[in-house]
Amino acid sequence: MPIFEYVCKGCGHKFEAIVYGSSKSECPSCKSAELEQQLSTFAAHGTDKSTGSAPKMPCGMPAGSCGGGGCGMN
Repeated sequence: MPIFEYVCKGCGHKFEAIVYGSSKSECPSCKSAELEQQLSTFAAHGTDKSTGSAPKMPCGMPAGSCGGGGCGMN
């Protein structure tokens, strides 16, 4: 299920919508279908400014260790 970001051409409202198949999105504020799809960006992790080290996952493992066999949670 892809998530798309939109700006409504009618009222300027910015929102995200999950789009199923060929369904069309509409603005949750004014119900307009006149939407401009935005370029979606992804989150990137850098160093933790307080410690100067790479951020850790909630389980305490270094970022990027999930799925590589390094996770002790599995």
